[in-house]
Amino acid sequence: MVTAKCHCGAIEVTVPRKPRTITDCNCTICTKYGVLWAYYKESTVQVQTKAKTTHEYIWGRKQQRFVRCANCGCIMYWQRLAPHPQNNMGVNARTFEPAVLHSIRITPLDGAAFKL
Repeated sequence: MVTAKCHCGAIEVTVPRKPRTITDCNCTICTKYGVLWAYYKESTVQVQTKAKTTHEYIWGRKQQRFVRCANCGCIMYWQRLAPHPQNNMGVNARTFEPAVLHSIRITPLDGAAFKL
């Protein structure tokens, strides 16, 4: 198990394993957030929060929601709002301990090419 934490510790996201790869997306929102995504099946991710510490942002085609800490502002993960065959979610890999990310391959994704 690997745990991601926001800066203030109000949100913890636990995943079953170290990510095999990390995605660096160049879409408008990912570049503004400065995130790297690790993908997991939604059913394998556990999110623990303190009361009233999450804030969500939904934009574009309204197909996914981005969740951040309402206290410190760290983007923690995104979830799909519509059913999808992959049923995965993205966890912000930058919120893992740095040692977890050592030597993991970063894969670029041209999200800027997707039409909203």
